[in-house]
Amino acid sequence: MEVSKKITMDHRGSIILAGNSHPELAKSVARHLDVKLGKSSAHQKTNKETVVEIQESVRGKDVYIIQTGTKDVNNTIMELLIMCYACKTSSCKNVIGVLPYLPYCSHTKMRRRGNISLKLVAQMLTKAGFNHIITVDMHSKESQGFFDCAIDNLRASPFLIQYIQENIPDWNNAVIVAKNPLVAKRASSYAERLRVGIAFMHGEVKEEEDEEDGRASPPPFQPGAQQPQASETASLSDRYHGCMGVTMPSMTPKEKPPISVVGDVSGRIAIMVDDVIDDVQSFVDAATVLKERGAYKIYVLATHGILSKEAPRLIEDSVIDEVVVTNTVPHDVQKLQCHKIKTVDISILISEAIRRIHNKESMSHLFRHVRLED
Repeated sequence: MEVSKKITMDHRGSIILAGNSHPELAKSVARHLDVKLGKSSAHQKTNKETVVEIQESVRGKDVYIIQTGTKDVNNTIMELLIMCYACKTSSCKNVIGVLPYLPYCSHTKMRRRGNISLKLVAQMLTKAGFNHIITVDMHSKESQGFFDCAIDNLRASPFLIQYIQENIPDWNNAVIVAKNPLVAKRASSYAERLRVGIAFMHGEVKEEEDEEDGRASPPPFQPGAQQPQASETASLSDRYHGCMGVTMPSMTPKEKPPISVVGDVSGRIAIMVDDVIDDVQSFVDAATVLKERGAYKIYVLATHGILSKEAPRLIEDSVIDEVVVTNTVPHDVQKLQCHKIKTVDISILISEAIRRIHNKESMSHLFRHVRLED
């Protein structure tokens, strides 16, 4: 993507505020726009209540609040909501939330006796007063439907593809790897634009285990029915009789197959792509298999580098050569712990989106040559 590094924005009638989640990114965005960040403060009292103060007038202005998801995600959300509400009660015109990493964006599937948390977050944001949301690479594109306000889901793939072409030697000999079926479309998009091969991995250990919740339990026995013996109890979940005495089909338990690779990676550079890298154990396991299959260099590219828990140590001790993430999430501490972590700056993308929205220009330029699957 070609975006000019010189961005001009008529800042009259607008103001950019920054939360505490990622001040460096907010400063980079303001520098690209050649504006100063607005004056505001947000802190927690001794009882952990969040206090926000807007220290300059926002009356009649469009307010852009930059706040991204971090490890302290719940405090980040509360701070964002209170900042928005403070601007609304101070008679601002519009509030635009700039959330490079949208908190809870991966919570888009119904769990047993659970909920889709992202929908609740979306309702909270709109209820607080947000008129527009800018984010980058949501986990599920369809979840934009949860929001009752306008939302722009920007793509970081052009920046990551540019990194491949400029910083990975012999990238033409690379193969894009989908470490699980969920990222197959994303991997295909990268492979098509780079004009390289693609490989798929199957049988990866699931990150979340399905727990028995009782819904698969056999129905209660009918009066007069013969009670099972103790030796039969263990197989009740696999075979039981319905209320009319009809035998139900046996339930075959799931068995995780060993990890296998579909595609040729021998003597190639393997590049795994994903939207988020948090708990890196699955990437480490996949990299080990790729190394056994003959890949001589292994890279991991992701938009959001949460890198929680023991991620830096696991990456440092693994066969992964580099982990490349964008600066949507702060990870300076992790970079100090692991020299393999590299950062791609996408603040220019966020700056251009803000400028176009403020000047009421089309956003289609930012989505040129970008596919829905990215």
